Amino acid sequence: MASSGEEPRSGSPGRAGNGNGNGNGNGNGPEPALDTAEDFEVLEEEEEEEDMSEMPPLEDVSRPPAPPPEEQSGGKAAEDPQEWLDVLGSGLLKKKTLVPGRGTDTRPRKGQDVTVRLKAALEDGSVVEENPALTFTLGDCDVVQALDMCVQLLEMGETALIMSDAKYCYGAQGRSPDIPPNAALTLEVELLEARDAPDLELLSGKEKVELANRKRERGNFFYQQADYVLAINSYDIALKIISSSSKVDFSPGEEAELLDVKVKCLNNLAASQLKLDHYEAALKSCNLVLEHQPGNIKALFRKGKVLAQQGEFREAISILKAALKLEPSNKTIHAELSKLVKKHADQRNVETEMYRKMLGNPSAGGAPGKCKDKLRWSIPWKWLFGATAIALGGVALSVVIAARN
Repeated sequence: MASSGEEPRSGSPGRAGNGNGNGNGNGNGPEPALDTAEDFEVLEEEEEEEDMSEMPPLEDVSRPPAPPPEEQSGGKAAEDPQEWLDVLGSGLLKKKTLVPGRGTDTRPRKGQDVTVRLKAALEDGSVVEENPALTFTLGDCDVVQALDMCVQLLEMGETALIMSDAKYCYGAQGRSPDIPPNAALTLEVELLEARDAPDLELLSGKEKVELANRKRERGNFFYQQADYVLAINSYDIALKIISSSSKVDFSPGEEAELLDVKVKCLNNLAASQLKLDHYEAALKSCNLVLEHQPGNIKALFRKGKVLAQQGEFREAISILKAALKLEPSNKTIHAELSKLVKKHADQRNVETEMYRKMLGNPSAGGAPGKCKDKLRWSIPWKWLFGATAIALGGVALSVVIAARN
């Protein structure tokens, strides 16, 4: 159940596998905010925020032995609970064979492009998706985890029933308007085909752009679901596709398109890394964008945020000022800059007070003033006492000398 949509949106990611996303993909439209506090927490729509819910990390499964063929009666699977394969051992993801396949040696491998017939329904039987030929790359998180994990266990020609907890489908976010939050799904899947993925070195520029964009869109879907780990995974795959060597010559236009997709992926990657507090990684992603586009507003803004999180307020303020010069009317940059200037001033005040205490020079106040007055009076008395002692000593010395004579 693959996601669609050109960029992360605040609404539905689109029906799985149909490619009918509502993003325009040209970068000319206004950026939808994912967080009302920050316009820059958007993914490239061109384009892209507080953490909504924690989605599960991608889970992998080893290939267990093929389940024994099921006894069927009238084309219907028996209801014996033992016929269900507990894929993860937790009871949250189960698979049952309805129609046996052609043997375990026909199971697809990770990295292959597979085509399946899919029918998905809610627990009440409502069908939310039907796709006679859904194609995706196995193991790349192109579809919901329940499907990505279980198709690895299917034999060619096998039809299976998969019962999945919401955790491995659309989670706490659901999929508007047809899949409510925290909804378990039942998937009927038939494995139709498995073939090796295309050789990246032989792809044309246009094919590379299309493939990288599909991975980027999937990353955008995961970002909308607040699953930043899987979002990063998808952006990394897209970047590997773009950066792969090629035996095909690209036109200047294709080179420009590839660079545009690369910049979008890096910007979205930085946004996901920021969400996970991976500041060094986010800083690296921002710097890679700025190597190609020194005036990229999003990269400058995120770099400023990263530096601020690392306590480098002076450098962060400098970066944000540079961004503000490029886009003086941007309210988000203005707000962030004002916040950082205040934090920097507070930090300097704390440091100044700390230095004063270290040097034994407390800040001015009423009590220190009294001490100074007391000090001015105490100094003459000390001099007087010393002078008196010296005088008495001189007299005593004179008496002793006179007595000896």
